[in-house]
Amino acid sequence: MNVAVIGAGPAGLTCALKLAEAGIHVDVYESDSTVGGMTKSFELWGQQVDLGPHRFFSKDDRINNFWLEQVGKDYIMVDRLTRIYYNKKFFLYPVKAMNALVNLGFFKALACIFSYFKAQIFGKNKGKEKTFEEWVSNKFGWMLYSIFFKTYSERLWGIKCSELDADFARQRIKGLDMLEVIKSALFHSGGTKHKTLLEQFAYPKMGGGVPYETVARKIKDAGSNVYLNSPIKGIDVKDGKAVGVVLPDGKKKAYDYVVSTAPFTEMLCSIDELGNDIHELARSLVYRNTTLVYLEVARKDIFKDNWIYVHDTNVTFGRMTNFRNWSPYMLNGKDTAILCLEYWSYDGDALWNYDDAQMVALAKEEIVKTGLVRAEELKDGYVIKMHRSYPVYNTGYQEKMNVLQAAADKIQNLAFIGRNGSFKYNNQDHSILMGLLCADNIMAGDRHNNLWNVNTDYDYQEGGKSLESDKAAAQ
Repeated sequence: MNVAVIGAGPAGLTCALKLAEAGIHVDVYESDSTVGGMTKSFELWGQQVDLGPHRFFSKDDRINNFWLEQVGKDYIMVDRLTRIYYNKKFFLYPVKAMNALVNLGFFKALACIFSYFKAQIFGKNKGKEKTFEEWVSNKFGWMLYSIFFKTYSERLWGIKCSELDADFARQRIKGLDMLEVIKSALFHSGGTKHKTLLEQFAYPKMGGGVPYETVARKIKDAGSNVYLNSPIKGIDVKDGKAVGVVLPDGKKKAYDYVVSTAPFTEMLCSIDELGNDIHELARSLVYRNTTLVYLEVARKDIFKDNWIYVHDTNVTFGRMTNFRNWSPYMLNGKDTAILCLEYWSYDGDALWNYDDAQMVALAKEEIVKTGLVRAEELKDGYVIKMHRSYPVYNTGYQEKMNVLQAAADKIQNLAFIGRNGSFKYNNQDHSILMGLLCADNIMAGDRHNNLWNVNTDYDYQEGGKSLESDKAAAQ
């Protein structure tokens, strides 16, 4: 049996390794020059960095065991510190009562509490929320929604929160409620189990991409292939069955099964048998792009956070990561810090079409505006553009997805997994799980695991123990 896997990110590599270990020949095609997808690591200015912040956490034993098999003992537990930069002040997240009270002021904090209880009684479309705005304002109250969710979310997605589907909130913060936040704030015992509030996370010593570099080596050792700089143009389908892939020059290569982690909409449009109606529906779904600007700063102690969410209307970047605060092994003895500023845009936006020099100049100007870095401390800059990095959940997108998923499911010997591949806002643990379940399906010769269900049900994906509670397994 020969299987083609399109994309060497967490989902594709996980699936490929499990198949290769079972004696199935796999060819992995990756358009980039390195593996890891959005979680890859690379060297910059003598240090190791990632493509933005990527922590690993899961309460699923199988996911944890797979990750540990790749990392072994070469990981550390990182103390998580993330804050929200709002109104020139830093708010701890998870919320700490005194910090919030001091930053907001007594009366505004009191107004937030009143707004929360008002929402519990008079919330709009309570229990039937259709938009992100309705869901979050009902969950936390309008005041907290306006302060801690609205600005950041609209900057990330490029649309109003009233146009963003409630599914995004359900997938990302379903298990978190205001009472849990208050309990965590008042009784700081580390007892909360929600991944948004966790105070430690597992991280490979030399960067988040290390596990996937290991997976790629294991795939090759098992006799299969990982082809870099090898984009795939499309999927070859005949009589309702995937029979291979289409190479950039238009030539076709035959396979018994195809697993795609490439953008879902693009791959659907490459399948002629699906017809124009499905192609048009697929093209109506959109992705958001990310531009990462790395800045080398001639100072060590800029801030202690792993990353900071930026809710400041005076700048246009939405999040900044300080890689000096992740793993000391990544620093290689350097006494400089590397910050990563994240900008989001659509294809037609002017920002997406800035050249590298313009992006570096903008990032330097804006980081100085925050007051965290002085202009004379800024050294070099480096830019990476990630096309189609976030699937956008416009209101009503799921109705379209239901039709597209049904059309995709009619094609035999074909699976769509991963963040881009399934049009789902996955964390890496979701993508690992998709890869594992997909490999199970292929080896069993059926589709007993519904891959579309991953990252839709909070209880389904959070059913086991965390790596933190079981970290002795690797020691």
